[in-house]
Amino acid sequence: MRKRYLASVAGAIGAGVTGYLLKDEENRNKLKEKMNAVKDKLMDNTEDSTLEEAGKPDQLEENVPAQEENSKMVSEGSQFGVQYYNKAKEEEDSK
Repeated sequence: MRKRYLASVAGAIGAGVTGYLLKDEENRNKLKEKMNAVKDKLMDNTEDSTLEEAGKPDQLEENVPAQEENSKMVSEGSQFGVQYYNKAKEEEDSK
């Protein structure tokens, strides 16, 4: 029971401090800029994601050991990676 109250008090203090710090428009703008920068950095890393590489195992310019295994698996007749890639792309395009 004591932990619940402690967590509630800590949350209330945190919310109060956050509200106080973000009451100025300048501080809010700084926070928005930082959040957008973090979001952009995270979104840039998704371009070279495994999902993107999964649909084209033998078409990459550089030899990546994981991709060589995927290419070998597809050449042996497995279509799991290709089907997964196609399904993910269809879902992404429909959004």
